[in-house]
Order: sequence, then structure tokens, then C-alpha cells
Amino acid sequence: MIPLTKIIATLGPATSSEQQISALIKAGVSVFRLNFSHGTYEDHLKRIKIIRELAKNNKSHYTVLADMQGPKLRVGRFQNGSINLKKGQVFVLDANKETGNEKRVQLPHPEIFKVLKPKMKLLLDDGKIVLEVQKVTRCQITTKVLVGGTLSDHKGVNVPDVILPISALTQKDKKDLKFALDAQADWICLSFIQKASDIQTARRLIGNKALILAKIEKPAAVQNIAEIVSAADAVMVARGDLGVECPIASVPGLQRKIIAACRLAGKPVVVATQMLESMIKSPVPTRAEVSDIATAVCEGADAIMLSAETATGKNPVQAVQTMREVILQTQSDPDYHQYLSALRLPLDGTIACAITSSMRRMIQSLEHPACIATYSVSGKTTLRVARERALVPILGMTISEKTANQMGLIWGVVPVLTKTVKHIGEVAPLAIEHAQKKHLIKRKEQMIITAGYPFGHQGSTNILHIVDID
Repeated sequence: MIPLTKIIATLGPATSSEQQISALIKAGVSVFRLNFSHGTYEDHLKRIKIIRELAKNNKSHYTVLADMQGPKLRVGRFQNGSINLKKGQVFVLDANKETGNEKRVQLPHPEIFKVLKPKMKLLLDDGKIVLEVQKVTRCQITTKVLVGGTLSDHKGVNVPDVILPISALTQKDKKDLKFALDAQADWICLSFIQKASDIQTARRLIGNKALILAKIEKPAAVQNIAEIVSAADAVMVARGDLGVECPIASVPGLQRKIIAACRLAGKPVVVATQMLESMIKSPVPTRAEVSDIATAVCEGADAIMLSAETATGKNPVQAVQTMREVILQTQSDPDYHQYLSALRLPLDGTIACAITSSMRRMIQSLEHPACIATYSVSGKTTLRVARERALVPILGMTISEKTANQMGLIWGVVPVLTKTVKHIGEVAPLAIEHAQKKHLIKRKEQMIITAGYPFGHQGSTNILHIVDID
């Protein structure tokens, strides 16, 4: 059995060597995240080269996800490195470049001054400190401290009550984006998305060089989720900042809502942040973390992500192994199909929809279904099949190496590069050959093949074929 929900591992100081990355692959990683908030271009390029070389050696395909930092808002510096804010005191954020003190600090983001109004909240240092706006001028924000604490240099600022008039791509992001595209990253992850136009702006720069994954971490993005899901190629439930800007108790419900919106639209969805936080230091996870992973799997997430657990943690391989074990245990639960089927997918009247929904029912009724094989140049047929969550692996055959690399993020898909076919009769022998090499099928088992004919035309899924393996 292979894990149908994919595992994303963030690379960092703890996982930069060929030996370390190879160990993550053996433990179950399909997708590697490069976090452009940290590291140098030299670091990232070295890791990409290792991933591609290991893919070549293993005759497999691994996905590279380049995560842009986005417009992270931060306060300036303090005279002594930090201050202590007390509940009820007045504290000012202003445009003054001088180092801060117990009464004020620089906020080098003029766009915030333009939209803030009295009674709005400012959340500092991941929500540990809460300020309420009292008065706003062109270059000064006077606030009252609602929740105090220690505030140190360059801590982050979240503004949950308003859509900020800022681009989702900073000048740093544009430079990072060019590097990532030149290095042939498969997916570009956009941070602090607020609306669909943020994705469209990035799309003009990215073109067809990579697919776009939009991180949902602001209330505005939640409000615009339908438009964002439609504009993006995939979505991430980024629970870190989402749990800062939204009431933390609302995050589980928002996670379900976002996953459901993506599954209904047939878009891949990732759940991220603090999935195995304790394993940064401990070799054993908490029971709550194991339950959290199982919940994301049951809700139908395409992939779940490790951040500091693999980037800087003491137990990166053990964290991946733990995640894999929980995925496998969850998908072997007799009720797993029931969980995934709780969301009823709509029929849209197309041939492709009729084919893939019929395929799911076939899998349920066949005696020995082992896998599904798709043949698709763009990956659209494979994505459509994955949307059905049919409980068996999907052999994603394609003639495009770029598509094969990108498909590593999608639920259940084992991507393979294959030759061009011209006749229907060529597909089944190829599918059997690849499925056997990937150990997806054995004698006396059955495979379902789906493709679009004539071959090479996008959006033409119209073949459904059952093969018995002798």
C-alpha cells in the first residue's frame, strides 16, 4: 500500500545534503518545499539539483515547490533590542526611522496608515500582542495595548480587519520568482493572497512555466475563497497566519470549508503548519498531532506539509515516517471511503465527468481493483480522476516531464514519463508495463484505464477501459 495523501517536506539546514534528502524520499516525501523567506539562492539551487539527480537515479518524479515570502509586515528595531508592553498603555507606530523605545517604534509600511481606522486591531508577533487603534494620521498610528508582552526587533504585524492595498508580490518576491522559474521549480506558492487579482498578477509573470498554489492565511482570502480557488491551480490552508488573523477556534471549520471548496472545484489542496510541531525536538508526536493528520486525510486533502519539522528539526526523517504511518493507517480504516464520500461532487454534464464518476463506481464494484491509469499530456485527465478519490493509486502517464513533476502534489498520483501513443491499443500494454514497474499491480488484479481520444487534445477525456492482469 502506498500513501494516497502526499507528504510535503520543507528543506533547510537539517535537510540539505544528498544523503538527507534521499532519506526523506525513502521515508515517503513526494514534494519538496523551498522556503524563500530563508536561505540563499545558492542553497536553493543546490537542493533542486540534488532532487532532480535523485529523481533521475530512482527513475521517479519529485515535485519542487518554491514558496515566496510575500508582503510580510514587520516593526522596526528597538534601542535595546526589545521592550515590554503593558496592558492599557498607549503605544505609537510611526514612520520615524529612529530606533524604537517603550513609547513608539517604526512601522515601515505606509500602506497600512492609509486604511486603518479607530477600533481596528493590530496583532504583533504572531498574535501574542494585541493593539487597538485609537487614532490614525498620515504617518502615525496611536494604539492602546489590549494584550501586552515582550516585543523585539522586526517582529511581524498582522492586520486582520481590512484588505491592505499591497501587491502579493514584493520586489523581493519578483526577484525570487525569476530565480525559481529559471531553476525550473514546478509550483510557485504565493503568500498572503487576499483576492483573485493577486493570482492573476503573478500569472502574468509566471505564464505556463509553473503552476500556482495560493496560501489562504488572511480573512479576506477566506471571504474570497471561491474566486481564489477558481484562479489558482491549487490552494494551501496555511494555518499559521490564518490562526493569528482569524479566531483560533474557527481554524478547523475554515480548514473543512477550504478543502471542500477545492474538492468541489477539482483543485488540489494542501494542509500546513504545526502538523508535527512537537517532533521538532521530540522523536515522538503528541496524540493530538496524530489526530490532526488523520483529520486532514479524512477530509480529503491532497497533501499535508511539514515545515520546521524537516527544515530545522532534530527528527526530520522520523517526522516523515510518522506522517506516512498515520496516512496509511487512516486510509486502511474501513470507514475511510465513507469519510471521503461525505462530500457529494456535482455532475456537470460533461463526458469527462460522466467517465470519471463511472470510474469511481467501477472501483467500488470490482472484486480486485489495484489502480487507475491515466494518459494525459497536460495532466488534466489525471487531476479529474484524482478529484473522485477512488481509494486506489493513480498511475499518471504523460509525455511531458514538466507535467510528471507537477503531478507529484496530487492525491494518489504516481507520475511516470512515457512515450507518445497514436492508437488506443497502445495504451493498455504501456499502462500495465509502468504499473508493474511501480509495483502498483499484480497478477489476477484489475486496472481501469482512462484517457482522451484523439490523443494530444486537452479536455477530451472519453475512454474508460477495464484490464484484467493475467
